[in-house]
Amino acid sequence: MAPIPQIWFNGKLMPATEVGISPFDHGILVGDGVFETLIARRGRPFAAHRHYLRLVKSCQTMGIQVPAESEISSGMQTVLDSAGLSSGRIRVTVTSGTGPIGSQRGKDLPTVVILATGLTSWPEMESVVTVPWPRNERGALAGVKSTSYGENVLALAHAKPQGAGEALFLNTQGHLCEGTGSNIFVITKGEILTPPLSSGCLAGVTRALVMDRAAAAAGLTIREAELAGDILQYCDEAFLTSTTRDVQAIGFADGRSLGALPGPLTTRLRDAFAQMAANEIDP
Repeated sequence: MAPIPQIWFNGKLMPATEVGISPFDHGILVGDGVFETLIARRGRPFAAHRHYLRLVKSCQTMGIQVPAESEISSGMQTVLDSAGLSSGRIRVTVTSGTGPIGSQRGKDLPTVVILATGLTSWPEMESVVTVPWPRNERGALAGVKSTSYGENVLALAHAKPQGAGEALFLNTQGHLCEGTGSNIFVITKGEILTPPLSSGCLAGVTRALVMDRAAAAAGLTIREAELAGDILQYCDEAFLTSTTRDVQAIGFADGRSLGALPGPLTTRLRDAFAQMAANEIDP
């Protein structure tokens, strides 16, 4: 029988079977919450401070009380240690707490849940499909890592029957925006491009590390630019970045093959990122 996972719930470690989230919690009722996904490397959360800063921004945008960084750090390390994980996936969820049925909030403290699981490996190359529904770059939740993930669930359900492991969104202007849980980069005519945050994409932690650190280490330059919605039909290379994917080459995009192996610039960035992650725990 598998051991019962230990969960950090509102400042205490307890078995998952004993976590008592109220049915009136607004995270359940209306999706009023934010979250972060991290990975553990060598038994510690990777890029923890960057993730915390993004959590703070999401909380502030949503008007949710921000948990202290020390609380989040302690909770993450505690669940990792309790599970004996040297590598794994960490999920930090913060909701606005309990409230009335409906969108109006109550006055309770936020709910904080932290858990850790094993990592699921990704293939070396991914297939992607562009979905017919746009991201609203001007919406109230643009750039917020909200628990309201219904759009992403539907997008992946649309992509999976087509053999794709990730779904891509255009924004309301018809420009390439992001994946359901990833940022997108394309390489065309030797130039590495990625959508700007103004496109409505999430400010990915791995995206920033690739742009700030891996590119410099690889002797490359990345430029933000508005990307045509059909750019994947004529670019030379493309790749995804995310916390769990790191740098992952795209092999097929809307049925078009981008090559059987990761392209040369994608490979340089992937290797530079891997080297940085092997040497630093909180870059």
